[in-house]
Amino acid sequence: MPSNAETMVPQIRSEFERLVTYVTGAERQAQTTYTVELTLFRRLLALGLALLRLFFVTRAATCPDVPTRPDGTAMTYHEQRRVTYVSVFGRLRFARHYVVARGQPGACPLDAVLSLPACIFADLVRDWTAHGCTDGAYRESQTVLERILGLTLRVQTLEQHVARDAVDVDAFYAHPPAPDQPVAAGSILVVQADSKGTPLIQPSSAPPARRQAGQLCTRNKEAVVTCLLYTMAPSVRSPQEVVAALLNAERPRPRPRPMAKEQHATLDGKNVAFTRLVQRAAHREGYPIQHRVALTDGAAALQPQMQTHFPHHTLILDSIYASAYLWESADALLGDQPTQQCAWMRTRLELLLTGQTERVITALETAAPAPERTSAQQQALVRTSAYDRRNQPYMRYQDYLAQGWPKGTGVVEGACGHLVKDRMEQAGMRWTKAGAQPILDLRAVRLNGDWDAYGQFHRQQQHQRLYGTGTATVVEDHLLALAA
Repeated sequence: MPSNAETMVPQIRSEFERLVTYVTGAERQAQTTYTVELTLFRRLLALGLALLRLFFVTRAATCPDVPTRPDGTAMTYHEQRRVTYVSVFGRLRFARHYVVARGQPGACPLDAVLSLPACIFADLVRDWTAHGCTDGAYRESQTVLERILGLTLRVQTLEQHVARDAVDVDAFYAHPPAPDQPVAAGSILVVQADSKGTPLIQPSSAPPARRQAGQLCTRNKEAVVTCLLYTMAPSVRSPQEVVAALLNAERPRPRPRPMAKEQHATLDGKNVAFTRLVQRAAHREGYPIQHRVALTDGAAALQPQMQTHFPHHTLILDSIYASAYLWESADALLGDQPTQQCAWMRTRLELLLTGQTERVITALETAAPAPERTSAQQQALVRTSAYDRRNQPYMRYQDYLAQGWPKGTGVVEGACGHLVKDRMEQAGMRWTKAGAQPILDLRAVRLNGDWDAYGQFHRQQQHQRLYGTGTATVVEDHLLALAA
């Protein structure tokens, strides 16, 4: 052990003994719990920084074997070079051996052994900051880091961390690792699609990651939430049971919940979104899948995409939207008469759900031009009949209910709100595509429950890009279990 390490070890042990004395000695008598906890936390951060510095100094003490480049060029020892490293404990600097070869870039062999990132910020710092940034504003994460860890990072630095850490999301989901435990799955494979606008600033030749002073939001770019992908167990219901639930006449009985739900959002357009969804759905095929269902809210732009990319899935119109159009007609015809409206709705919903959609459409089309109708009533009836006529092939609810299939898009609508709106439309937020997509990607990873698995995959890919070799032999899963 080198002399500087020999000096550090007694200091670290002495500080630990002082901590023990602090919590057991006479000084504790005058301290509140809050004061003790805060003091311990701050001093433990300092102790952690000292221990981490000792780790680096010890690892860098031995001059490594001088490596040979892949092309056979021999490298020679040159000097020790210092590097700055920002950890969760604080900022430190340490020296490590540097080797060179004529006409070739130099290298520090220890960097590859320790899998140091290219930037000065530790992978753990970036992991924690990115996790926070996927949920709240960058400035919120900035404040939390400074208040808890004493780290002061610029917002621009946090944005760069998110952009770098999101680069492997597509590759991760293209070949996801097998789960440690078997994942429960139902026999119905469900795909859903919906869209949610994200406020974007006008792009420039070199767009910033976030809005600059004076820039205005000039348009909304569609964020297509595609991978509402999950499985379900069948749940057979009667039309009457569904009507009662739609009219809030009785509390619906519990139904099977979606299993292994996966969601994604993209700003690259519908074709890209659906192509990725097809790839992800292919991973779910096989036992126990027996039925395949695709759900939309009736958006004309999404239905053709669903049919093109999922020809073997049964396309279903969300019955809530069919009900909403009927309510619009009921409001126009009957005004503020709740009892009459409910009776009118009950009759027509029962027809829709028992396979008599044509009767409902014909009645609406016949009633619309009647001379006693006002212009507003005519427009409401025409809108409802046109919507039902266009979506009639996807409204065979009697068959869907008999097979226990889902018939609502509430899951994907929830994803639009939770995945996209709750993060991208916080007060005053405006985005560029370059700044928005990494947040959407990492937020999806987090909401899908894949954060730790993706983090390990990303660090492996990062190591491969930097050093061209596999990562160290220590298994991260084992270390995470020990840390927990």
